[in-house]
Amino acid sequence: MLSFIKDFENIFLIIGFVGQGIFASRFIVQWIYSERIGESRIPIIFWYLSIFGGLMLLVYAISRSDPVIITGQLFGIIVYSRNLILIYRKNNNESN
Repeated sequence: MLSFIKDFENIFLIIGFVGQGIFASRFIVQWIYSERIGESRIPIIFWYLSIFGGLMLLVYAISRSDPVIITGQLFGIIVYSRNLILIYRKNNNESN
């Protein structure tokens, strides 16, 4: 039984590290994108990386019962999702 608990904890630890990696990679993606076009811009993939990384960090935070990280990730995921909604709404209005 103790082995099962350790394995379960390790799975959530891996989820946390992968989530943090995805979340952090959004800055590298944004930097490369901005360098390529010669001005500071945020590509749409930035928001997807934010959401997916944030969701994984949220799962990790819930497994740790950490209210600070849970609150921060929930708020962030709402903001990232809203940005995608605004982007898609603008693109739909421009194509009509």
